[in-house]
Amino acid sequence: MIHCSKCGRDLGIPGEDRCVASISGGIMGDEYVESYFFCDACNVYTVEIYHDRFLGEGEVRARGPLEKREGEAKIALIRNCETPWDKKCRCPAHMEYFNGQLD
Repeated sequence: MIHCSKCGRDLGIPGEDRCVASISGGIMGDEYVESYFFCDACNVYTVEIYHDRFLGEGEVRARGPLEKREGEAKIALIRNCETPWDKKCRCPAHMEYFNGQLD
């Protein structure tokens, strides 16, 4: 369950996908999936980060709040990739998003 990092509002309504954009990347054998959720009440984004470790337990955490302008810039970058879910993609959008740190 994802909650707004500013007001605590539930952003993961069952049966309704509230994720605005998501991207996956492999770094040092681990997979990172970052998903953006928008809170209409606060006008900010919360990012859910899933870290699937090659060796060890995975973890889920949230980052934010991100101002709308900053969140929309990241989402625009993600949308420049045809396959943002592909952790092995090395397109310019993936490389920029993950600061050139991809496997």
